[in-house]
Amino acid sequence: MIQTLYLGRIDYGEALALQQELVELRHQGRIENTLLLLEHPPVLTLGRNATRANILATDAMLARKGVTVFEINRGGDVTYHGPGQLVGYPIFDLRSLTNATGGRLGPVDFVRLMEEALIRLCASYGVLTGRVKGRTGVWTIAPEGTVNSTLREKKIGAIGIHVSRGIVSHGFAFNVATDLRDFQWIIPCGIADREVTSLELEMPNQGDVPTLRQCADVASRCFGQVYGQQILALEDGAAGLAALRAGAVERGDVEQVGVPMRVPAEVDALRHPHVEPSQKPVRA
Repeated sequence: MIQTLYLGRIDYGEALALQQELVELRHQGRIENTLLLLEHPPVLTLGRNATRANILATDAMLARKGVTVFEINRGGDVTYHGPGQLVGYPIFDLRSLTNATGGRLGPVDFVRLMEEALIRLCASYGVLTGRVKGRTGVWTIAPEGTVNSTLREKKIGAIGIHVSRGIVSHGFAFNVATDLRDFQWIIPCGIADREVTSLELEMPNQGDVPTLRQCADVASRCFGQVYGQQILALEDGAAGLAALRAGAVERGDVEQVGVPMRVPAEVDALRHPHVEPSQKPVRA
């Protein structure tokens, strides 16, 4: 099962701390696989493979714009998050998922399935997308045989994850109605020869652009389809987060109410009626 929680717009630092909290709870088995869906104020994140040279804006310019910079442990290079972009953080246990042959799902397989979820998300709004060999993420493509078939792909969804003790964190950034001018501050994902785009620009009818909340609902369904999991949507915002934490506490309480470590003598006597006390099995 995948629990989904839409949080609206929250600061990146707050979301980072929340991920760390939920990763630990998932590792302890106190929550199910959980997909956080949200939006950030303008922020730049530098992955493990990033270089500051891919940030084109000066520190002074970023400060004037109110843009913060975080160095984090996900894969990939520099990424922009901001208003109009749907961000998803899957806190999933890879050991709970299987691949097409029934084997354990690895990190690369997990990323490929996340790409597939975003490809299906785009398709639901009439936008044709796919993968580009050697470049993680989701890219617009022109139908074969059309006048646009020679156009270069544009990136609409960026992906970067971190896996620790089998638990996934970080995830995807999907441009819905993002102000693409903000990407001029960076070389997105360190790729200089391709542009970025948004659902708003690529939809056949740009007057039907979904809200982030609507897009989050469709994204949740797509995740359920590609990972083969039932979706349980929690209440939005603080109420849903409180319910998630309360459920984790309840699970923790149940785990602490276990069988006594030492079997009482009178119970043991009933279990071994023909054995003298001195001959009873030794218990560690």
